[in-house]
Amino acid sequence: MKRKFSNLKFDLPAGLVVFLVALPLCLGIALASGAPFFSGILAGVIGGIVIGIISNSHLSVSGPAAGLVAVVIAAISTLGSIEAFFLAVVLSGFIQIVLSFLKAGVIANYFPSNVIKGMLSGIGIIIILKQIPHALGYDRDNEGDFAFLQLDGENSVTSLFSAVHHIDIGATLIAIIGLIIIIAFESKKLKPLAKIVPAGLVAVIASVLVSELIFRHYDILRIGKEHLVNVPVANSLQDIFSFFTFPDFSAISNPDVLVIAFTIAVVASIESLLCIEAVDQLDPQKRLTNTNRELFAQGTGNVLSGLLGGLPITSVIVRSSANLNANAKTKTSTIFHGILLLASVLLIPSLLNKIPLAALASILLFTGYKLAKPAIFMGMFKNGKYQWLPFVVTVLAVVFLDLLKGVGVGLAFSIFYILLGNFKNSYYFHKELEDDHETLRIVLSEEVSFLNKASIRETLDKLPRNSKVIIDASNSKYIDFDVLEIIKEFTEIKAKLKNIRCKCVGLKEIYENEPQTI
Repeated sequence: MKRKFSNLKFDLPAGLVVFLVALPLCLGIALASGAPFFSGILAGVIGGIVIGIISNSHLSVSGPAAGLVAVVIAAISTLGSIEAFFLAVVLSGFIQIVLSFLKAGVIANYFPSNVIKGMLSGIGIIIILKQIPHALGYDRDNEGDFAFLQLDGENSVTSLFSAVHHIDIGATLIAIIGLIIIIAFESKKLKPLAKIVPAGLVAVIASVLVSELIFRHYDILRIGKEHLVNVPVANSLQDIFSFFTFPDFSAISNPDVLVIAFTIAVVASIESLLCIEAVDQLDPQKRLTNTNRELFAQGTGNVLSGLLGGLPITSVIVRSSANLNANAKTKTSTIFHGILLLASVLLIPSLLNKIPLAALASILLFTGYKLAKPAIFMGMFKNGKYQWLPFVVTVLAVVFLDLLKGVGVGLAFSIFYILLGNFKNSYYFHKELEDDHETLRIVLSEEVSFLNKASIRETLDKLPRNSKVIIDASNSKYIDFDVLEIIKEFTEIKAKLKNIRCKCVGLKEIYENEPQTI
């Protein structure tokens, strides 16, 4: 109990930082999805409080995900009403709960580490590309748009050039001040303080003070409303209740509702499992999350979110990384961030609307750097091409496509390299002298699968006439039946036709008495 309370000094400030990062993202994703602002905030509240309580992940943070924006837009258009869409969200949650009982969370164990690291670095690069315009005061693209092809018609690269031509001096100075504070907190002198008060929180407070006390008095430095957080303001309790939208249960007879529900469930589950796997790798204490419990938590969150008019929820790597960088220790920070999101809408929306987006950009820029710093790339290069090639492919695919497609491409490329390595390493071929005669020795590997059929057949077929060959399987623990058939066909037929003398070692699977010279 004492230890739990000792973590509060880390978790509460971290939760505040995550809240500041999550707030504009919730609003931006809602805007990008064509849904009400409150739907994004509500999903963030449920993701923080409800999923935070049920999940046993210590550092992951859930909320509306940028990866589902395209799905949401298409779903609302197909169904014709947002109320029918919210019904699909409810059903998707029930599907995730069923998946949790079916132990579907086990698929998280099959994501290669190089692909997970590639996904994290790719997201880091995306964050940097997307936040540079906000840091320069070019806020044409909303905070929730993480796709390479942006909703405003530009892309992640062209928007950088546009931002350079539309620099807002005040916003840029705010971002620079924020980055200086955050970087300063990384120094040895301030490192102990950073463990108590997150640098991002100090950066935001400083930015608001500078903006309100200094910049507002100078036209050239004044931060316009378009460069500030924009939380919907409720003037009365009636206004708050008007924010809620409830599902249309009469749409249950529409087959498209079920199709969309399955789509949301599958996409949200995969994104959540990918995030959980990544966060567990980043966790300094290396704690492991029960992935089936995570699916149950995500499903419960989506059922509640859909019932109240919220967007679909997943575990989100951007907020989770910010949580980790803010020195969170337990899931208390996640729950606290959800409470703050709820309180912000009810109590202090006007105060939050004074926060410059450039200040939040400084936090996210540093988060992006942490995910994609050069040391990570150098470390992967040192691990050899079978590690860094799938890693690089995943990074590029995530940046130029999206998270799921990028991971899919990286996973496919990684599997290809596994098969290629398996293809090449099924046997060892060399020449040796035996009784003053040159002998070709083929040493089969420990595991020889059906994937090695082609290479072994090709090698045997290319053996020269009148040669002497030793097929050595003495170290093999498993040889696929198809491979055994190929060797048997060679020793009994093809070798005789080409006058090849063949000796087999360790192949009693084929012969009761191993053939010696043929």
